[in-house]
Amino acid sequence: MENLYPKFNLGAFITTEQREFFNEHGFIHFENFISPEAVKQLTDASYEVQQQLIESETYKINGVPLKYGVDLDGKKLIQRFAFINQQHQVFENLAADNRFRILLNLIGPEARLGTNEKDGMVFNHYVSGPESRFIKMGWHTDGLRDIFHGQKINPMLNVGIHLSNLKPENGGLRIIPGTHKQSVFQLLFRKRYFLDNKPDRHELAILPKAGDLTIHDGRLWHRVAQSSVAGEESRRRVIYIPIIAGEYAPKHQHSPTAFYQRFAGIVR
Repeated sequence: MENLYPKFNLGAFITTEQREFFNEHGFIHFENFISPEAVKQLTDASYEVQQQLIESETYKINGVPLKYGVDLDGKKLIQRFAFINQQHQVFENLAADNRFRILLNLIGPEARLGTNEKDGMVFNHYVSGPESRFIKMGWHTDGLRDIFHGQKINPMLNVGIHLSNLKPENGGLRIIPGTHKQSVFQLLFRKRYFLDNKPDRHELAILPKAGDLTIHDGRLWHRVAQSSVAGEESRRRVIYIPIIAGEYAPKHQHSPTAFYQRFAGIVR
């Protein structure tokens, strides 16, 4: 599996070349979306949010469970935050970046940034240690959520802002390009959702540098590969924000926990 695909720079609009690449393959990679200073600011802010949530013994935000784990030093850490944009101004400022308006055009005029819907802005913190609880994620598509909610599969893109430099041994996002065009049957049954984490001969490793931005279509089969190295070298952080269309469905503090989120414990 080789990391051979073109990377782009995001300008004032989506170019014809960029749109054609995305439409064909279901993903796109933009380099240097945020600066090293912004990467550090977001990382530092995540620790502030973590401390606040641990001290307040918060386990759900807007009905979405947080995923707790144990860091390399034995201390408690949060490995998956939901709606982190509602917890710190630094993340709220990121969501307000005008360049996201350019990305909305990959869906069309009805698209919006889902900062108050789905799981909002999600912050993932992976680290491989003796007591890690979040080191990989099995094959899945994001379209399954709509099915669980009894809705048709609406357009959805996952925007990733990467805060770590990744090499193949670090694990990370793996996708099967072109599967966003698959039938509903293939979307439901091509893989065993979350239980199957085996490499696929058609998969592609997404290997960003800190500050890069990637987008993948929610209908695309993807997984998070486990790091083959342990300890500090395995640590990686990534933020995801959904671009969505369809009926507006904001979450709030009294929102129920979705059925599929009750089984989050199978993701390890």
